[in-house]
Amino acid sequence: MSSAAVNPGFLPTFRDLVALTKPRVSTLVLATAACGIGFAPGTISAGSVVWMLLGTLLCVGSANALNCFLERDLDKRMLRTQDRPLPAGRLGANLALGFGLFLGVASIPVLAFGTNFVTGMLGLLALASYVVIYTPMKTQSPYALIVGAIPGALPPLMGYAAVTGHIAPKGLLLFALSFLWQIPHVIGLAAYRREEYVAAGIKVVPAVYAPPVVRMYAVCAGLVLLAVSTIPVWVGWAGRNYLIVASVLGAAYVGAALRGPKNASLAVWGRRLFLVSLVYLPLLFAALLFDGRT
Repeated sequence: MSSAAVNPGFLPTFRDLVALTKPRVSTLVLATAACGIGFAPGTISAGSVVWMLLGTLLCVGSANALNCFLERDLDKRMLRTQDRPLPAGRLGANLALGFGLFLGVASIPVLAFGTNFVTGMLGLLALASYVVIYTPMKTQSPYALIVGAIPGALPPLMGYAAVTGHIAPKGLLLFALSFLWQIPHVIGLAAYRREEYVAAGIKVVPAVYAPPVVRMYAVCAGLVLLAVSTIPVWVGWAGRNYLIVASVLGAAYVGAALRGPKNASLAVWGRRLFLVSLVYLPLLFAALLFDGRT
């Protein structure tokens, strides 16, 4: 087929549809789901792993695409989101909505039949809670942070359930680590971009509370995360090497929340906390996998 016969708008449209799924976020989600698979006792076939990861990719892609659809007007007010396909006018709203719904409808059967019913239901819970509850709640209450952390923490539990077929304490530990990690992570990003969130009318913690309160939330979440991250050692699920890594990472995360020059702005503090958060979870999960005991 000659190049003249190809629709010149196809590739840009395809790229914009992919952009709706937020590929960088999706990559992190897939990594945490894979960690759930690796940490679970028992075995799983290669085919089931593929179906699980594909279903998770479709699920998170649907959640992100529908989020972009619902927040298309808010995204116009934020510098970091103004160039997304919908606020920039490169995609129509109906196409984005249809694409998001298609991914969502496809994801649950892929998870349920490719792995098991429990994994499929967890995927449905993640998708529904993110789109139906968390997304509209962001403009209503700063407690959306807590609600939004639930679907974000479900993928590693989904990976665990894909192997075992049930929810167990080890899977719930992965959920708890992911849940607690997100609180300072999101607070850091929101503090760094506070003015944009205020302009968009999104009630993130740094846009609602004074800086000392914002720091307190981040520090408290970091301390709880540090304590929870040591549980695998005390119950025999991981060894000393993991404990060292978890302790160092946890201290660095709490330190980033605590530390800051007296004249540092909330944005400077938030950016530092956010950058530390990006390193924390991958290294913690890697240590748990390498030093974990099934």
